[in-house]
Amino acid sequence: MRMFCGWLWGVATVLTFSGCEEKIKPAVLPALDSRTMPSQESWKSDIIISDSGKIKALINAGYLRTYDDKRTTLLTEGVVVYFFDERGQQTSVLTSEEGKVDEYTNNLEAQRNVVVTSNDQTTLKTQRLFWDNRRALIHTPEFVQIATPKERLQGHGFESEQNLKNYRIFRATGQAKTD
Repeated sequence: MRMFCGWLWGVATVLTFSGCEEKIKPAVLPALDSRTMPSQESWKSDIIISDSGKIKALINAGYLRTYDDKRTTLLTEGVVVYFFDERGQQTSVLTSEEGKVDEYTNNLEAQRNVVVTSNDQTTLKTQRLFWDNRRALIHTPEFVQIATPKERLQGHGFESEQNLKNYRIFRATGQAKTD
């Protein structure tokens, strides 16, 4: 019994003093600020923008990061956006290298090598383009080139329905075929 009490006293002493030793804190990189880190990251992802159960746009991105404090999702590594009309029919496709979705409005900003192609083979090229979700319009103040089977136009500033049917080019120049 005396041996057991001595052993128990020794174990209690070791446990008491081991709790007093200095703990090693994990190293934190000083350059990382959690406020600038994304709240979510995803690779090869889709975002569906809908209204009343109808898909308005389907966005594919190679890499996306969401920032809750800014209510923004940044899209990189290739962006493809499929636009749909009110009947659910795909009307046009946008491609770009990167983009940004405003989570308050679901508006999209596409950047770098932006190309929009409609179902009737009208093609728009620019470096920056905005999609207004509520109005289903695309627009840009930037230089644009637009090609249809009958004409080639260019200018600074552009506004159109997302299907590229009715568009306006500001400060336009171009060529058209006549019959």
